[in-house]
Amino acid sequence: MKVTVFNTDGSKSKNSVELNDDIFAIEPNEVVIYEDVRRIMAGRRQGTHSTKGRSEVAGSTKKLYRQKGTGNARRGNIKSPLLRKGGTVFGPKPRDYSFKLNKKVVQLARKSALSMKVASENLMVTTDYSFETPSTKAVDAMLDAFQIAGKKVTILIPSENANVWKSARNIPGVQVIVASSVNTYEILNSDVILIQESAISTLEGSIQSQNNEEVAA
Repeated sequence: MKVTVFNTDGSKSKNSVELNDDIFAIEPNEVVIYEDVRRIMAGRRQGTHSTKGRSEVAGSTKKLYRQKGTGNARRGNIKSPLLRKGGTVFGPKPRDYSFKLNKKVVQLARKSALSMKVASENLMVTTDYSFETPSTKAVDAMLDAFQIAGKKVTILIPSENANVWKSARNIPGVQVIVASSVNTYEILNSDVILIQESAISTLEGSIQSQNNEEVAA
């Protein structure tokens, strides 16, 4: 699949780039997309919530009143879960929510998400650019040129670039990610994906190398 490469001023360049159909033009699998997003979000949970059981709350362990003859229900101590300020029954405790998925499933989810963006025309390829010094104004101007200012935009770059990252970090909704490390959630959570021309090979290589590892295994 050939797509047009855009200049940073929003105009079309004379160049076009070939996208791998096995990555950018597959039939999206919504089931694996859901599972991978669930995996990513679960991994972000701190899991530090904690409640106190009846053995942990402060209070006397003395029986409140005698077992029989009062006409009331049997009662234990003041730390009973049935009483105010008593312990919690089956309350949450610190735990790890993360879980793993097969690598092939994760890669399929990424390819499905990318294919959805291409199909909806929300993935654009730009010429390579960098800045000698951080310039938020330059990134703002680029977003205005593409008429996507105010939207959630993910900029994919081929490798770490501090100046590009610093230029975009103060713009709400805009994030800069190295193409090889972008995940399914970050792709889907963006209104528009701007990927630098040289970052395409980085992105495709990260997916293909993972697939080759699976075949070798």
